[in-house]
Amino acid sequence: MTLTKELDSPKDISQGVIFPPGDLYSDEPPLETELHLRQIILLFKCLEWLWRDRNDFYAAGNLTIYYSPHQRKSEDFRGPDFFVVLDTERKTRKSWVVWEEDGKYPHVIVEILSPKTAATDKDLKKKIYQDTFRTHDYFWFDPYTLEFAGFHLVDGAYQPLAANEQGYLWSQQLGLYLGIHQGLLRFFTPEGQLVPTPEETAERLAAKLRELNIDPDTI
Repeated sequence: MTLTKELDSPKDISQGVIFPPGDLYSDEPPLETELHLRQIILLFKCLEWLWRDRNDFYAAGNLTIYYSPHQRKSEDFRGPDFFVVLDTERKTRKSWVVWEEDGKYPHVIVEILSPKTAATDKDLKKKIYQDTFRTHDYFWFDPYTLEFAGFHLVDGAYQPLAANEQGYLWSQQLGLYLGIHQGLLRFFTPEGQLVPTPEETAERLAAKLRELNIDPDTI
């Protein structure tokens, strides 16, 4: 059985299959560099802050997605660097276990490329995300070369996304653009505004208060 055919959908699973326990810890290798870590944290922090009033999504980074009832993982395949699942409960998890999550797979995936992982991200993982996960939006980004590409699932196959005038790519699932800002991948609103981190939001507020001759420390 090939990796992409292990679990196409819950209906493909025999009633006699005994699933491994759903309480599975993530089992991902360490990230390649500090910059990879910072990029993943940045995406996570910005989306969590933007959607701070929502409880219907799950976002994570470098976390294992278990989707085979046999609990087998290819030596070449590990969890996405960053992914988002919609219409699910917002809570902490040790890993994403598909058969414990109503058969849900990520709606959006971002892989952070490196010389070690680029070939897998562009070939094997892309096929898995297309054929098995059926993830609607897939992006990859290299924080060193600034290579950036995105794909949207159309009739079961990934089609390249066209960039807008600013070079941003649209995620239909998130309702946001992704684009490069100061050498890192960031989210942008439909109007093209940068989605800030909590710290950037606080800095902007403090700057506005100073313009009004109000000391931020007194508030």
